[in-house]
Amino acid sequence: MDVIMPKLGMTMKKGEILEWRKKVGESVKKGEVIAIVQSEKLTGEIEAPVSGILVEILHDVGEEVPVGEVIAIIKEE
Repeated sequence: MDVIMPKLGMTMKKGEILEWRKKVGESVKKGEVIAIVQSEKLTGEIEAPVSGILVEILHDVGEEVPVGEVIAIIKEE
């Protein structure tokens, strides 16, 4: 399951990853916060869309990522 950069505000075009709360290989539960992102005006949490294992992080802390782009992959249990 792809984890995508959310749109935190009406005009948001990209977001910066501030923190990953989980590491590759760790278990995640649906709804659990796995990352913190920031737009020009807002800071928000990204929750796991499914329960499983975080198998890949595609963007590092500090990277700016367009809204809708995949930032991580979770393998469902």
